[in-house]
Amino acid sequence: MEMPPRSPEESERSPQSKELVTSHTGSTLCISSRSESVWTSAPRSKWDIYRKPIIVVSVGVAIFLFGTVITSLSCFLTHNTNAYKMSGPAFLSLGLMLLVCGLVWIPIIRKKQKQRQKSQFLQSLKSFFFNR
Repeated sequence: MEMPPRSPEESERSPQSKELVTSHTGSTLCISSRSESVWTSAPRSKWDIYRKPIIVVSVGVAIFLFGTVITSLSCFLTHNTNAYKMSGPAFLSLGLMLLVCGLVWIPIIRKKQKQRQKSQFLQSLKSFFFNR
């Protein structure tokens, strides 16, 4: 007797087909914050908007001051001056880099907020005129 051809069972399927069947990438993309609509998002507080640049600026200032202290120690102490002379300027430059990055980030966020307000205004005008 001939047996009819059977469909491949789960254990016989290739790994690619298992991945395609069990993949949830479509549903996880909708959950991400990037896919949220600009029009439906609730207004955020100033702290929520400027939190990251403020943290970067404050960490940069702290590292810059630490580098200043280490560099000045190389002038006052007589032992291990090579270690202080090498690590002090490294902390100075790292702190200055973080400070400048945070200070440049703030006007970028302000510009994006203004653009978002303009686009929300234009969207409300469109909905007013086209939904009549």
